[in-house]
Amino acid sequence: MMMMMMMMDTITATMPEFLTPKLNSTSRYFTTHSEFGDSVSQFGRRRLVYPSRVFAVSEISKLVAEFDPEIPLERASTPPSSWYSDPQFYRFELDHVFYGGWQAVGYSEQIKDNRDYFTGRLGEVEFVVCRDENGKIQAFHNVCSHHASILASGNGNKSCFVCPYHGWTYSLSGSLLKATRMAEIENFASNEMGLKSLKVALWGPFVLLKVAKAETDGSVASEWLGASVERLSQGGVDSSLSFICRREYIIYCNWKVFCDNYLDGGYHVPYAHKGLMSGLDLETYSTTIFDRVSIQECGGGSKAGEKDGFDRLGSKALYAFVYPNFMINRYGPWMDTNLVIPLGPRKCKVVFDYFLDPSLKDDEAFIKRSLEESERVQLEDVVLCESVQRGLESPAYDKGRYALVEKPMHHFHSLLHQNLKL
Repeated sequence: MMMMMMMMDTITATMPEFLTPKLNSTSRYFTTHSEFGDSVSQFGRRRLVYPSRVFAVSEISKLVAEFDPEIPLERASTPPSSWYSDPQFYRFELDHVFYGGWQAVGYSEQIKDNRDYFTGRLGEVEFVVCRDENGKIQAFHNVCSHHASILASGNGNKSCFVCPYHGWTYSLSGSLLKATRMAEIENFASNEMGLKSLKVALWGPFVLLKVAKAETDGSVASEWLGASVERLSQGGVDSSLSFICRREYIIYCNWKVFCDNYLDGGYHVPYAHKGLMSGLDLETYSTTIFDRVSIQECGGGSKAGEKDGFDRLGSKALYAFVYPNFMINRYGPWMDTNLVIPLGPRKCKVVFDYFLDPSLKDDEAFIKRSLEESERVQLEDVVLCESVQRGLESPAYDKGRYALVEKPMHHFHSLLHQNLKL
């Protein structure tokens, strides 16, 4: 028996962290075996679930309950550090935070013409978005129905999707056009072997996806942005701007660390972003909280502009956070968006897309300098976020406190709690 226990310890120690079994006999586990979509859990709540996904429900519930959104910010503690490092918690929040509502995944110019397409990943959902032969926007799981190969990659223009593994071919509307070497296979229903669809919509320049199969109750704008739609439109977020470029950053931190950094009400700007600080008047900083969106605004006070005429930020900057992982920054002639894609408990990718007023799209010097200044800020944030992740994993830290300016961060954590509670 002792030898058996030692062997079990050795096996457990060599397993990857997210596969390590929990041996607490008091924990209750549930396993789901359905396809993507809604299912009813033992708790009576409709959930989007993953095949063969196992969670220790009592452990997750305990972690979620360590944050109480009812406690006022002035007396509240932040969520525990386990929210930012626990592998089970990460997989649980993929299901409960990312797969239920609308998610921004790209911009309309990527599918401007018929046959245009782009691919991406949301959590563990691989997707492809395209504009079909008739100009209709379509979205599918980017997985071949034959043996699950990823079907398409990158972006471009195609008349059909051909699987690189065995040559199965699909139309841009998702139907199976050709299944190689299947002529003699019995009970093969080609009309049931097409690509599995995803809900897709547009708002302003943004392409939105929804993984859940639940029907939409109202307009996409009201469901995604709630009462903030009008305010964002007034701020020029849905205006016609020219796409300039995309930049991507791999950051070794939990996706929420990057969001928290964005939502601290400008708290870190004077200490971490000296260059950006010179272009903002932090005395005018204000925050407005909506149901699923928080908006931070700040007046411009560019000392750089006074010196050499260069003013990237303009007279006012608007920073909108759309729960759970999308940020819209509208300032001067610019708009850039930040999409935070979870890649694991301690890793994420942040995708920056830059848009500019059409009157300046040919001003190469202005664009180059603006992007250089933005890049400097992003690299400073990468250092901050990776430092915070290391601190969160230190045994010296469990929970922190909020400053009054961090109201948007508290709002974000409260929305997470609402999605995660069982």
